[in-house]
Amino acid sequence: MSDWQKTDWRSKPRVQMPDYTDPAALAAVEAKLAQYPPLVFAGEARRLKRHLGAASRGEAFLLQGGDCAEAFDQFSADGIRDTFKVMLQMAMVLTYGAKVPVIKLGRMAGQFAKPRSAPFETVDGIELPSYRGDIINELAFTPEARIPDPQKMLQAYTQAAATLNLLRAFSTGGYADVNQVHRWTLGFVESDQAQAYREMAARISDTLDFMKAAGVTQETAHTLQSVEFYTSHESLLLEYEEALTRRDSTSGNWLAGSGHMIWIGDRTRQPDGAHVEFCRGVLNPIGLKCGPSMTSEDLKVLLSRLNPENEAGRLTLIARFGAGKVHEHLPRLIETVRQEGANVVWVCDPMHGNTIKSASGFKTRPFQSVLSEVREFFAVHQAEGTIPGGVHFEMTGQDVTECTGGLRAVTDEDLSARYHTACDPRLNASQSLELAFLVAEELQNLRAHRESRQAG
Repeated sequence: MSDWQKTDWRSKPRVQMPDYTDPAALAAVEAKLAQYPPLVFAGEARRLKRHLGAASRGEAFLLQGGDCAEAFDQFSADGIRDTFKVMLQMAMVLTYGAKVPVIKLGRMAGQFAKPRSAPFETVDGIELPSYRGDIINELAFTPEARIPDPQKMLQAYTQAAATLNLLRAFSTGGYADVNQVHRWTLGFVESDQAQAYREMAARISDTLDFMKAAGVTQETAHTLQSVEFYTSHESLLLEYEEALTRRDSTSGNWLAGSGHMIWIGDRTRQPDGAHVEFCRGVLNPIGLKCGPSMTSEDLKVLLSRLNPENEAGRLTLIARFGAGKVHEHLPRLIETVRQEGANVVWVCDPMHGNTIKSASGFKTRPFQSVLSEVREFFAVHQAEGTIPGGVHFEMTGQDVTECTGGLRAVTDEDLSARYHTACDPRLNASQSLELAFLVAEELQNLRAHRESRQAG
């Protein structure tokens, strides 16, 4: 896009971004970040775009998952490993259900900023600016902690670089060996509550045994012990995004060097706003959150602005309506995309429309509501004859108690036991894997429906 510059967003209306009190300090941080190496590379972003293009045609399936908001004080190698491990387990189950490759895309190494429903919050009669993520300010409820600090961008970069370094090592160093991943999953289905999923796990075991008997081993097939793993985050703090944007030497196009995919949130998708302006000019795959307030007219403008060449894999529409509302909103957006002849990947985010306040006072998400929205998403696509391309979860590999329900039946009373999130509640490891088995069943049913329709 020859007429686009990475600073163009600065002339557009901005929302959900902090007002820094020291412009000189902000400029110094931006200048320093601009000298740092990009966190990801153009070839990786182009490869992810090709994979997402396959997902738009039903030839692949996207699993996007990870933290609501990465926190500086919870950063650890074990935490990264545990989330990576659960995503591998989920991907294996989904691969079996979908019978196509699963694209693994973490909400990691950059998910530091969060939009908020209100600019201020009040506690015990005291009003302070809202916490907007560790890249901007601090969670502690004090006037000093809530002042936006540009130095936090440098800490976010360092943590993101370390996270990516470990993820790349895990992806290629043997930790992702398919047989090891399945052994972890077998531990989950051995519990009494997981009896319903044992049959599918046994079929996966039979498949792996057959491959081994046929001579396909980790020694003869490198793909059995390594995976491609990509990172994504909401492109919210545009000073950080601009500073890490680089021109690709191969194509001459601009790359957002902060992550392989960046997405625009439901609160920042104004067609003439700063966030859309920034994202339209970079070569990365772009995600677009679509909530109940997304109009057909806005979607038409956004399709044209964010993917003017109608490139496969460029634009992923991430639907987040809430259980019971998918049938009301998704069909009209599908019809808009159909009218425009637009190339998109349809993805279900069943987390953000299902947040409630529990009786015990904690913000939570009922597992059953999450599952209901996923099932509604698949049902609409089956009725419309369109392709459900993936799922998007806020989850962690930790044994937290933030979402109620699931096999282990987390209750309202349990929430206080291990409620660690800085913002929104996440599925724990058990709930995440259970959801993967249930999504795999939906994928199998969808495939059977298509095969029967083709046969008829």
